[in-house]
Amino acid sequence: MGKSYLMGCLILLCRLRACFELEGGDGLFPSRIISHVSLRVVEIVQCRMCHLQFPGEKCSRGRGICTATAEEACMFGKIFKRDGTLWLNFMGCLKNCANVNKIRWGHYLVNFRCCRGYDMCNERF
Repeated sequence: MGKSYLMGCLILLCRLRACFELEGGDGLFPSRIISHVSLRVVEIVQCRMCHLQFPGEKCSRGRGICTATAEEACMFGKIFKRDGTLWLNFMGCLKNCANVNKIRWGHYLVNFRCCRGYDMCNERF
């Protein structure tokens, strides 16, 4: 496994996270959340986090727990090679998360699954 593949994966994750960021605020506490906190109850969900997990192995980078804010959800992603074999898993908290299938990324296909129903809901994907 070359370092270039891992670096490319990290770049993809950063770009996808940037695509889902809200405008305004400082990223941690967007102005929309601060203005609405006093008006509604915010449900907080904890999510399993792992930045890199190869098939059949334990989490190799970024293992832990993150807390999804009102604008976030728990996320589980899979990266497949073009022939359909699983190459990499990743999970954590993501703003404006959406379920998507087969996003093309070079020679790979990426799937995302999002949930908010209960703590650690992204462990079951």
